[in-house]
Amino acid sequence: MKKGNILLITGGTGSFGNAVLRRFLEDDFFSEIRILSRDEKKQDDMRQFYKNDKIKYYLGDTRVKRSVDTAMMGVDFVFQAAALKQVPSCEFFPMEAVRTNVQGAENVLDAAINNNIKSLVVLSTDKAVYPINAMGMSKALSEKLMVAKSRGLNTNQTFSGTRYGNVMASRGSVIPLFIDQIKAGNPISITDPEMTRFMMTLDDAVELVWFAFNNSQSGDMFVQKAPAATVEVLAIALKELYNASNPINVIGTRHGEKLFETLVNREEMSKAIDLGDYYRIPADNRDLNYGKYFSQGETKVTTIEEYTSHNTQRLDVDGMKKLLLKLPIIKKDIMGEDITNIYEP
Repeated sequence: MKKGNILLITGGTGSFGNAVLRRFLEDDFFSEIRILSRDEKKQDDMRQFYKNDKIKYYLGDTRVKRSVDTAMMGVDFVFQAAALKQVPSCEFFPMEAVRTNVQGAENVLDAAINNNIKSLVVLSTDKAVYPINAMGMSKALSEKLMVAKSRGLNTNQTFSGTRYGNVMASRGSVIPLFIDQIKAGNPISITDPEMTRFMMTLDDAVELVWFAFNNSQSGDMFVQKAPAATVEVLAIALKELYNASNPINVIGTRHGEKLFETLVNREEMSKAIDLGDYYRIPADNRDLNYGKYFSQGETKVTTIEEYTSHNTQRLDVDGMKKLLLKLPIIKKDIMGEDITNIYEP
């Protein structure tokens, strides 16, 4: 890739958008990074924190086509992170999830096509695999949209996706909650001791975005391999790091919550390409000749296993502590490091 490109990050005021921004801010591949979001307060917080003329802030909503069109003009690369992510909120207001996660995503994809951008990467989630809640269903549709729009693109354009499980210490995740409970002296509330979650840091996850920008073919979905741990192991590891004696309170599985995360389903694993640190899932590029759906099958589907947080590398307490010590909040609390140079939305 040549230097001096323009990158647009939709939803750039969120945890993941900020992590992508930090990764590329000092990289001369991008001469300008645009942040599109509807939150003027967070945009101003970022403006005051970064004080960097390389960042351009666009106030708008991906639901509004005009907002997206304005931000997309002259852009070379797009990272689509704008989404409604909270499972309970989407359960009560499913059409709001559709408007942002599906219709908003379509606006971004269409604008990227019309502006002849070079590469677009959409951010997805494990909840899109075998979805059981409105948030996961809407993200599954956004993945399908990306693949559908990738068909027939110009040869100089690429659409792809990245799918993640639990990103450690991201906003709204369980690690900040456990830390707050420990500091307040309250019981640590876990749902099911045997519930497993993938464990990856924001910085590790962002590297997959760069990999997708550089290595994708249109319609590809990329998954980063990651270790997992039970929520009980996570809680014990945090207790030991903080030298805490808080009791652990098992509250039971919440509505819309899975026992384990699935990042690649059985059907996808039958065609997934193992790239060492990642799985590449190529697009299903069959056409509208429906006969192919009935006359051509895949025997491996019945014998292969999906990729889940139950069958990946499992961390014990010591392994979990080593991974936790990579997080800025843990470095600050446990190791006394100064993290004032890291923006936390």
